[in-house]
Amino acid sequence: MNNHLPTPPIKKESEITFGGLGIAPKILDTLSRLGFTTPTSIQHKAIPVAVEGKDIIGIAQTGTGKTLAFGIPLIQQILKLQGKTKALIILPTRELAIQVNETIQKIGKSFGIKSVVLIGGTHIRPQMRELSFNPHVIIGTPGRIADHIQQKTLQLYNVSVLVLDEADRMFDMGFAPQINKILQFVNKDRQTMLFSATMPDGIVKIATHHMKLPVRVEIARAGTTAENVEHELFVVKKEQKLALLKKLLQEYKGSVLVFLRVKHNARKVCDHLRASGVTSAEIHSNRSLNQRKEALEGFKNGRFRVLVATDIASRGIDVKNIELVINFDLPENAEDYVHRIGRTGRAGMSGKAISFATPDQGQMVREIEMLTRINLPISKLPEGLPVVASQPAGNFQRPNNNRRPQQRNKPHRRFR
Repeated sequence: MNNHLPTPPIKKESEITFGGLGIAPKILDTLSRLGFTTPTSIQHKAIPVAVEGKDIIGIAQTGTGKTLAFGIPLIQQILKLQGKTKALIILPTRELAIQVNETIQKIGKSFGIKSVVLIGGTHIRPQMRELSFNPHVIIGTPGRIADHIQQKTLQLYNVSVLVLDEADRMFDMGFAPQINKILQFVNKDRQTMLFSATMPDGIVKIATHHMKLPVRVEIARAGTTAENVEHELFVVKKEQKLALLKKLLQEYKGSVLVFLRVKHNARKVCDHLRASGVTSAEIHSNRSLNQRKEALEGFKNGRFRVLVATDIASRGIDVKNIELVINFDLPENAEDYVHRIGRTGRAGMSGKAISFATPDQGQMVREIEMLTRINLPISKLPEGLPVVASQPAGNFQRPNNNRRPQQRNKPHRRFR
């Protein structure tokens, strides 16, 4: 007689559900009603750890569902303690705070979960009024949260769950002093969840000072980009960039997100596109919160085909079906390349990322390639671009390096 039990079949990814992750039945019912049936990889790995109350360092590229990975466990914790506790979620940008709040409310509203968004760019008094109603979830940016602590309108002693989302970006933006100040007021006996697409060693060191034996949950190494995003590079003179952008907008017919480094140039590019008949909006730090919300909403619903943005939007845009991301200017650091192109190819869909590099930016291109382990294939410039008397694009060279990135994309020769 064979006493061995049969080996259970390995589930395919499409067969994995939220059941079995330790989620309470009533929350499972809500997820099913909202159409959330199959967890993403980060959700599948992080939720079982988080619902046990353990600290987590979660590393996943943008567009992989990190919000539900921490949102479901914190809602479950609040319900478990019958609302006698709070959760604090700290994020780098206003847009991201608003979007996280929308996701938390989708799940939590039916359970009576109240949340408040504390961000700059809006009057502080309405936020004070919302805080007086004792919300369960506090979502905000470091500066405004610190303001409320200073004015004694926010108490954090009963926070049992702390989330630092896009942590590397917050430290890159200089929020470390505010975050350290906030952590002084949060209950030490808490669960801390830190999520980000990249995790430099410096951030890990800072984070572990405020965490208890954190479990590292990683679905891709830092710097990994989505496999279904196609990459392309044009070496182009600065004076030819705008003409090249217009050529590409004639070729691609879907929604396009254009990134620049300087907000004043973003405004100029947006004005040029509007003058050419392309419906466009701009989003950067010189725009008010209402203007940024209007631009983002118009981009979501198709009123604007092109959104011109600075890096303030690289982590704060959650728009489905963006066909193309164009790096009009290369980002200041290689990590931002990952976040920028993470706006396309989301949730398993295909996407496209095109970057413009000037002839003297070979080193910057190489840094991006070393981080992402991708060779950015150079494509031929189209005919008809304005002729300028400057260094020829053919002089572009990547610096030599002993480490070679893997070749994951073939070059395109569309313009001949």
